Amino acid sequence: MRKFYGTDLPNPLMLGTAQYPSPAILEEAFRASGAGVATVSLRREGAGGAGQTFWQMIRDLGVYILPNTAGCHTVKEAVTTAQMAREVFGTDWIKLELIGHTDSLQPDVFQLVEAARILSEDGFQVFPYTTEDLIVGERLLEAGCEVLMPWGAPIGSGRGLNNEYGLRAMRAEFPDTPLVVDAGIGLPSHAAHAMELGYDAVLLNTAVARAGDPALMAKAMAQAVEAGRLAYEADPIEARDMAEASTPVIGKAFL
Repeated sequence: MRKFYGTDLPNPLMLGTAQYPSPAILEEAFRASGAGVATVSLRREGAGGAGQTFWQMIRDLGVYILPNTAGCHTVKEAVTTAQMAREVFGTDWIKLELIGHTDSLQPDVFQLVEAARILSEDGFQVFPYTTEDLIVGERLLEAGCEVLMPWGAPIGSGRGLNNEYGLRAMRAEFPDTPLVVDAGIGLPSHAAHAMELGYDAVLLNTAVARAGDPALMAKAMAQAVEAGRLAYEADPIEARDMAEASTPVIGKAFL
């Protein structure tokens, strides 16, 4: 496992905290998943008693907190939200989301790079939600990011990996950069596939939070990312167009 801004994660699964039927089910899902990171929205934290109860529950999970700028559409809004999140959650980590398209929730990569540079210069450790575009990836690294988080598919769509070629190309282009597939994961097989491509972690939320049994799905996702990582490290065989006999013909009797 690669380090994320110098931090070793106990598990390559990162889990969101939104949309769960109840706080109790959220906690059960997290414990079943063994996830090492919880993404938290500043809006979800809120103010008053409910917000404080939620924040205490997240702290009790003993995981790393990754605040996000979900719902931001401008550089100013994202930077301000990140600064507030650092004060509330006491961490320099920030998942930088800057949405450019309303229907697909595709990131606005032009504003994303600008915001990433501002936040990096301000001491933030930025986890940018981006596309699989290689040039954008280069610009984000030049802006100070040490992690890239390309989408698998639109947020909450559950479609899996829409552009496997692009994700493979990003892994090949940035072999020493921690890469996380973020968004679009719907099934454990999607998560395993991402890890089989050589990605270092998977971030998901909706697939677990809105499953009929969130805790069971969380456990399935945890096992999937572990299996996918082991498969990648095992150096799997290449796909072939033709059959290749697994039983040797040397020594076979010819009648």
